[in-house]
Amino acid sequence: MAKTYDYLFKLLLIGDSGVGKTCILFRFSEDAFNTTFISTIGIDFKIRTIELDGKKIKLQIWDTAGQERFRTITTAYYRGAMGIMLVYDVTNDKSFENIKNWIRNIEEHASSDVEKMILGNKCDVNDRRQVSRERGEQLAIEYGIKFMETSAKASVNVEEAFFALAKDIKTKMEKKLVSHPHTTTNTPRADTPDTYHSLPFPTHVYCLYILSLFMSLFSHLVAISLYFSILLAFLSLEGGVKPHARESSLEG
Repeated sequence: MAKTYDYLFKLLLIGDSGVGKTCILFRFSEDAFNTTFISTIGIDFKIRTIELDGKKIKLQIWDTAGQERFRTITTAYYRGAMGIMLVYDVTNDKSFENIKNWIRNIEEHASSDVEKMILGNKCDVNDRRQVSRERGEQLAIEYGIKFMETSAKASVNVEEAFFALAKDIKTKMEKKLVSHPHTTTNTPRADTPDTYHSLPFPTHVYCLYILSLFMSLFSHLVAISLYFSILLAFLSLEGGVKPHARESSLEG
């Protein structure tokens, strides 16, 4: 079967919990926005194919959990990443200050030549803004990283950010091919069907992904179990009140 894309780029979204990483991913992959906040458990991913300079590029975008308890799982996905978006919330100063910690994680776990971009999300909420655009730009200059302010809710700069990062990766890849023509890349084989996504990860990373799925399922089961426990307790309480009421009426 003829190949349906020219390049496969693995991207990561990282940052504190609640900054809007999942919303950014959904806005880009499905052009949708969900007002309900559901914290990502472990890791998840979406795929979207774009066209850039006449080339079809399949973007495999991994959405990581921001909580510390998932850090062992999420840092395993840094390996093999070609682009990383560091996301903070412009209404949360702490999430901005923690970008430096996330950059240290990248330096420790990711490839040294990975493309990076800082995103200041929720830029539409100006009445609660704690981080100015100038501070975001200054931080990006300090680390030599591109910067954009985005709003997943208002669909501001989300598309532009992913296209800019993909373009930088493509440019770097093509420069490497010119200087080292025999270097292999992650370009898919011509017979790779579009429905098959060859994931450039070691076996242990697959296992971590499966583990994160089980953790997600377990957390939902715990929530359901808690709900039924409360419901049963309420029903038993209701059942205990009624007979007592009847006995009181008989004694009267």
